[in-house]
Amino acid sequence: MSTFPITCFQERKTPFYYYDKELLERTLDAAEAAIAGKPVKMHYAIKANANPEILRVISSRGFGADCVSGNEIRTAIECGFNPRDIYYAGVGKTDEEILTGIDCGIGCFNIESLEEIDIIASLASQRDRKVTVALRVNPNIDAHTHHYITTGLKENKFGIDLTLLDEAISKVMSHRHLDLGGLHFHIGSQITTNEPFRILSRRINDIITRCRVEKGIEFRFINAGGGLGIDYENPDLNSIPDFEGYIEALTEQLSPDECKELHCELGRSLVGQCGSLISKVVLVKKGLEKSFVVLDSGMSDLLRPALYGAHHKIENISEAGQPADTVYDVVGPICESSDVFGKDELLPVTRRGDLFAIRSAGAYGEAMSSRYNMRDIPGSLLI
Repeated sequence: MSTFPITCFQERKTPFYYYDKELLERTLDAAEAAIAGKPVKMHYAIKANANPEILRVISSRGFGADCVSGNEIRTAIECGFNPRDIYYAGVGKTDEEILTGIDCGIGCFNIESLEEIDIIASLASQRDRKVTVALRVNPNIDAHTHHYITTGLKENKFGIDLTLLDEAISKVMSHRHLDLGGLHFHIGSQITTNEPFRILSRRINDIITRCRVEKGIEFRFINAGGGLGIDYENPDLNSIPDFEGYIEALTEQLSPDECKELHCELGRSLVGQCGSLISKVVLVKKGLEKSFVVLDSGMSDLLRPALYGAHHKIENISEAGQPADTVYDVVGPICESSDVFGKDELLPVTRRGDLFAIRSAGAYGEAMSSRYNMRDIPGSLLI
C-alpha cells in the first residue's frame, strides 16, 4: 500500500484527485530512457488527463501533444507545448477546430476519412496555408482489449481502411495546400502484452515498403499511436510500465531505411499510476447479507467502472496497516445502479469518515468527470 499524506487530505473537501508528482517524474524519466538515442518522438495524449499542472510537467520535458479537439490544442499551447509538436486527430473535426489548428501552426492533422481530405484542403486554401497531414490507416489488428477501446479493426469509425489507402494518397497529393507527411496508426488502448505492437510493427513495415515500391512515396514519419496499458490491480508492484519493451516491440520490425522517424502517442501509461481519487465514507450500510461502503465520490467523478466495467484497486487509507478481513461492496451516491466501484472488496473494518483512495486514476478520471446529478467537479492536488 502506498503512503499518502493523510494529514493534508483531512484538511481538504472530498472528493478530489491526488497526483504524486515524484512518481509522474519517474515515469517520464523511464519513457525518455526508452527512446534515448532512437529516432522516436513521444507525444502525450491529452485526452487522458488535461490537468494544467500535469500538462506543464510533461511539456517541460519537450514531449509533443496528441490532441482530439480545438480546446485541447489551445490548452496544450497555453501549458507550454510547442505548436509544431502538436498533432490533431479525431473523426469529427469541425471547421472551427480545423481553422484553430491551422491558425496555431500545429505540426500535423491526422486524417481519418476520404471525406475529411477535401474539407481540410478547402480550409487550408481559405487561409492560403499548406498544412502537413498524415493518413490514419486501420491495419485490421485486434488488440484484444475492451470493445469500446479497440480501434484498429477493419470496420471502425476511426481511420481509413487499407483497401482505400491508395485512393486516399492520390486524393491528398491532388491538393496543393496539403503535404503528405506520413501515416498514422492506433490499434486500441490498455494493451498489456507487446505482441500486438510487434504485429503492428510488421504491418507498418509492409505498408510503407509497398508505398515506396509501387508509388514512389517515402514518408517523413510514421505515427504508431499509443495503447500501452498499466497494471490496475497491482499499482505499487508495477508503478511504471515497460516502456522499453513497448518501444522495442514497435521498432524491431521497422527498417530504418523505410521509417525515418517514429512517433508514439502515450497517455494512460504516462499519467495513470500517479493519480488517485480520494474520497470519504459517508456511511456504512448493513444489508441482510452484504455491507455497503457508501463514498462521497461516484461515477460522475470516476466513470471507468460504470462505463467499461473496469476495476481499480480500492484502499481504506485511514486504516492503513490494519488487517483487511471484512468484505464490502464499495459504491457511490449517484442515482444509478451502475454507480459501483467494487464488489466483495476485502478491506479493514471501515467507519463513517474514513478516507479511501481509488488507485490508478490518473488517466481518464478527472478528464471524464461530469456534473451529473448537479454534483461539483472534483478538485485536484499535486504534491
